[in-house]
Formats: sequence, structure tokens, C-alpha cells
Amino acid sequence: MMTHLKKNRSKLTVYFFSALIALIVSLAAMSLNKNEESKNTAAVQVVDVPSKKVLYTADNEGNIKPLDFTETTDKVLDAVVHIKSTKTASSGMAEARQLPDPFREFFGDRFKGQSPEGLQPMPMVGTGSGVIINEKGYIVTNNHVIENADEVEVTLYNNESYKATVIGTDPSTDLALLQIKADNLKTMALINSDDVEVGEWVLAVGNPLGLNSTVTAGIVSAKARNININKDKFAVESFIQTDAAINPGNSGGALVNLDGNLIGINTAIASRTGTYNGYGFAVPSNIVTKVVEDLLKYGTVQRGMLGVTIRTMDSGLAKEKRVDFVKGVWVENVGEGSAAQKAGIEPGDIILEANGKQTLTSPRLQEIIASKRPGDKVDISINREGKIKEFEVVLQNTQGTTDINKKEKKEVLNLLGADFETIDKEMAKKLNIDGGVQVVRLYPGQIRKQTQMREGFVITHIDGKKVETVAEVAEILEGKQGGVMLEGVYDGQPGKYYYAFGLDNSF
Repeated sequence: MMTHLKKNRSKLTVYFFSALIALIVSLAAMSLNKNEESKNTAAVQVVDVPSKKVLYTADNEGNIKPLDFTETTDKVLDAVVHIKSTKTASSGMAEARQLPDPFREFFGDRFKGQSPEGLQPMPMVGTGSGVIINEKGYIVTNNHVIENADEVEVTLYNNESYKATVIGTDPSTDLALLQIKADNLKTMALINSDDVEVGEWVLAVGNPLGLNSTVTAGIVSAKARNININKDKFAVESFIQTDAAINPGNSGGALVNLDGNLIGINTAIASRTGTYNGYGFAVPSNIVTKVVEDLLKYGTVQRGMLGVTIRTMDSGLAKEKRVDFVKGVWVENVGEGSAAQKAGIEPGDIILEANGKQTLTSPRLQEIIASKRPGDKVDISINREGKIKEFEVVLQNTQGTTDINKKEKKEVLNLLGADFETIDKEMAKKLNIDGGVQVVRLYPGQIRKQTQMREGFVITHIDGKKVETVAEVAEILEGKQGGVMLEGVYDGQPGKYYYAFGLDNSF
């Protein structure tokens, strides 16, 4: 009986305090409306109600109302597009080894898109999202959305569709830049992602699971996150983490703040099932801006390198290395002849800051360096055996120089869907040719769509004309209509190879 009474008293106590709390909240709200000094504030409150929490805000007049995202949504929906990438299981025509009459062989009916056996290719379709960043039709998306595709199609929010040209890709950051020819496009501005704070509200906008123009809300739950999903040799991972729902199809879409500005490109999810399981990850807008600028200005991304192997400092690492724990980035190794070695940085140093910005984790240091180019100077602050030292590091490229590597910027080369490089004399001698142009990377375009060319192919002739530089390739193909014959060789494979395709410069 006593036990039963105690339970009843306990319940009465809970009810009493619940009612008291409700009364205090109600009085506080009334006071807020009457208080003239509160009219210029924009307070955010969390009010407890049965079984859930409702977020409230106070406007400039002190009126309390639930927070909504309709104004932000209206700003951003038109600038986020749906991307369809198509690949045929048997792309174009097979390569040929011996051609007694190559022009007659390759310029006939086989441009109809069928395989040599007359079999219709089997299309494979992938979908994703993209963000329009300027009125010239440039669109940012993820590299993995369009990788290995033969053709890319972009559909706007108003359901208009356009064929897209790939301007460039950067596997290291999993970004790609596309362009469509369209007018009156709505765009989205990029802002400084360093200003983004953990805990601030964000929206994820994209096309998940085939559901076009989907908006989800959440907060920034972490920054400078590395999840080791990018397997590129020079991968840069310093993601913004969010609990806004992101699913397959959101890749390449927008992560925006409540002002409707782009703070990141949604790229990955942490999941054991392949669908949303709590956290999504976005490439910060600072990295996006750098990649886009490089692709437009130089035709390829300029990657500044410190030349060190690093690890995030923690108590376990400090114990392993028998040093005092210091927040920063441990330098495990320093490359021979690297920018770091030339500046005086040594293994065992702990990097504290780069250009005045704290480097508490390896991803954060990667992010800062990824925003620089070869030849840029970076001030590095380190802890060496308890003493603070400062170094000025001149970043280098992957070849160990400070040179900026440009590629020939011609629209026709973008239509082909390839990055080209003039081979040097040593390689020409090795291949027993006078010179040539190597296809160093393939992405969606006419070559991949209509041929089975592989990366590494060295072009020696186009339509029977000898070519030795990228500029000569562009000159021959500029304004070209109809069939094109490429002749060349592969390193390590005997004989000549021939590829033919149709070119329409109005694409």
C-alpha cells in the first residue's frame, strides 16, 4: 500500500512541476511580446511540448513563430538540376588493327551507333544532381556522377533538358564541371565555407532515389571530416558533415545555408545499407571554388603539394611517439626534395597552423593546402620538441616543380571528352614515332561514346595528317563536321590502332 502511495505522490510531483514549467514558459512568451527592447532581436528558443520539441523564432517585432525554410527553398530550387549519365555496354565501334582501306571501312554505315556485329548496345543509366553556378551554364557536380558515361543530360527544375559538355574533372576531390547552352538560368552563389559553423541550419537539395527536386533540412554536425571514400592517389577529403537526409541521387547536389548560398556539394553518405543512415558529407565550397577556377583558367586542376605524410595528433599517437600531447598534425615522413623539406620541416614536427589557420586534424590541413597552387607560399607554424618554429613553404606540383600546367583550351577538345598531352622526345623515341599526342584521360564525349579507345592512346595522325602537338589536334578538328579517323599506338602494345567517330561541332 505504501509503495502505491509513493508512486501516486511521485506522479503528482511530476504533474505539479510540469504545470509550473508550462506557466513560466507562457509568462516568458507574454513578457517577450510586451518588452520593447526585444523588438530588434531574432532569438531562437526550444520549447518543450508533449513527445516532441518545436523550434520557435522571434521576428524583429518580437512576434514568436515557428521556423520554416520556404524562403530559402524558393531561392535555391531553380539552381539545382537533375543529371542523367548514360553508358552503352558496347560503346561504338571496335578498334581495328589492319585497314587496307580505312576511310571506306570506317566512314560507312557503322556510324549508326551499332557494334560491328550489328548488335544494339545496352544502355546503362545513372542519375545524380548538379548546381548551376553562373549564367553561362556552368554546372558543378560529382565526378562519380558522370564518370565512365558516354553522354550526359541535364534537366532543369522546369523540366527542360539539355545535352551537357564536360569541361573538366578532378577525381582527387570528386568534382566535375559541366556546361549547357541555355538562357535565363537561375544560379547559386558560393560562400566562404570556413565561415560555416557546427550546429547551424542547412538544407540539402537534390534528386534522391529518383525523387526530383527534394529538399531536406538538418544542421552541420561536423567539419573537416575524412571518411576514406575517395581512393584517388592524391585524394582530398575534408567534408562538411550534416544530418540533413542525403541518399543516392543527391550526389552533386547543393548543401546551402539559410541565406540560400552554396556551402558544399553533397557527395557521400555514411551507411551500412546504402541509404540514409544519419549522416551525409559535402565537399566544402572553398574547395569547389578552387577546382572550378582552375578548370576554367588552366583546363586542369593545379594541385599544390607539401610533400609530407601526416597523421592527426591524439593521445594514442603521442604515447606511441613518446612525446607530449599537442593539438595539431603529426609529420610522419617528409619527401625527398619536397616543398616541406626545402623549407626545413622535419619528421616529428607537429603542424599547428597554416597561413594563420589552426590545423587540428589532417583533413583540415589538406583542405587548406588544396586551396593553393604550385608556387604559392604558405606560412607553416610547427611545434618541434616543445618549441614553436615558423617556416615559409613554397608549394610544388606533383612533378616537384612550381610550374603551372596548362592544357589547350578549345571547345572541340571538350566535345571529344578527353584530356590531351604532347608527348616528349624520350617517349616518342621509345614508341619509335616522330611525335604524337597522348590521351591522358577520358570522360563523357564523342570518343568514349563512339569508340573503344583506352586512356594512354597516342595519336600520330588525324585523317591521314601527322600531328605532334595538342594545338595541331585542335586546329585540324576545329569546325570539323562528319567522320574523323584517328591513327596511333599504345605504349607496350605492337602495331597501329585506328579509331573513327562522327563529329558535330554544333553539339
